[in-house]
Amino acid sequence: MIGQFKTYKTGILAVEVIERFDNNDLKLVQKWFEEKLAGGCSQVNLLVKLDMAKVRQTEVNAFFENILYSLRHISDLGHIAVVAHSKFIKTLVPVDNFFFERSSQGRLERYFDVSQLEEALAFVEQK
Repeated sequence: MIGQFKTYKTGILAVEVIERFDNNDLKLVQKWFEEKLAGGCSQVNLLVKLDMAKVRQTEVNAFFENILYSLRHISDLGHIAVVAHSKFIKTLVPVDNFFFERSSQGRLERYFDVSQLEEALAFVEQK
C-alpha cells in the first residue's frame, strides 16, 4: 500500500510504501505524478520512503512497470530522495546517477537513512 505522507501544492511528491507495492499502488503514484505535471510543474521532485521489511512483498510486475514508467518520464523528474534502511538500496542510487547522468538534466538522486528524513525533505524542497 502506498500513501502520501506529506502533501505539497508545488512540484514535490512525498510517498511512503507502507506495505507491499502492487499495480494499484503504481497507478496511484502515476496519477499523483501526472497531476503535478498537469498543474504546471516542469519537473517533479520525488521522495520515496521504503519500509524494507515489507517492500520484499512487492509484486514483481509492479516493480518493473515502475521502472519503465520512470524511464519514460526521466526528463520530468527533478531531485529524488530514497529514504530506507538498506545497504542494497544505498548501492543502487549511485548506479542510477551514473547511468542517467546525461539523459536527465537537473535530476539528482540521493539515498537517506530513515534517521535522515528531515534532510531528505530539505533535499526535495530545495529545488
